[in-house]
Amino acid sequence: MKISIITVCYNSASTIEKTILSVGEQTYKNIEYIIVDGNSKDDTVSIVEKHKNNISKWISEPDKGLYDAMNKGIELATGDLIGILNSDDVFNSTKIVEEIADFHKINDIDASVGNIIQHKENGKIVRLYSSKYWSPIKLKIGFMPPHPSIFIKRELFNKFGNYDLNFKIGADYELITRFFLKNNIVWKYSGITTTAMLVGGLSSSGSSSYKLITKEIQKALSMNGIRFSPIKIRMRFLWKIIGFLKK
Repeated sequence: MKISIITVCYNSASTIEKTILSVGEQTYKNIEYIIVDGNSKDDTVSIVEKHKNNISKWISEPDKGLYDAMNKGIELATGDLIGILNSDDVFNSTKIVEEIADFHKINDIDASVGNIIQHKENGKIVRLYSSKYWSPIKLKIGFMPPHPSIFIKRELFNKFGNYDLNFKIGADYELITRFFLKNNIVWKYSGITTTAMLVGGLSSSGSSSYKLITKEIQKALSMNGIRFSPIKIRMRFLWKIIGFLKK
């Protein structure tokens, strides 16, 4: 089983080397590692070139943003499964891809979802973002599994499409809605904590982003014909608090 890992980056010189090394250190060797750089202006490209022996394919050219770069990576991929590793993230151990491969080999599924660790720059863990209690129905109230923990059969992108560039920060939410809820792909919770991820990101950086992702969640559900309550979407932070208290 070949597994394609895609990293997209732009001006990521301060973090990209750790990400590349994280892939190179994996015990599983049938990895196709693809890097899509958005024509970085810092030393990102020189760092990529330094480690080109650990990279299957890479390009550096202007793009239309994060999701356009991801789509470029998907188009370059030839693996059975596709996973995303962000340019400031690392795999949680050297055996993650091996564990993912084993999980998919023994389960007849289209996709697996797992967990990620979120940490501060000093390494302090602030959250285990888990999919253990997630199900596609929770997309209706604004909850998705952690994107970096998802591994999906490449053929599904051919069948259902790539990331929609009409979204600014919610294209991953829309794709997950389209795959998991609208088209009912076969999936399973792996229990694998795949990724160590820095706190922050496009959809978690303040009130303005919260408002935008709220709008885009509703857009994602609407365009896929999913009925939902706008109030529940807007108040999803309350469900997070309630879920935390229950745990």
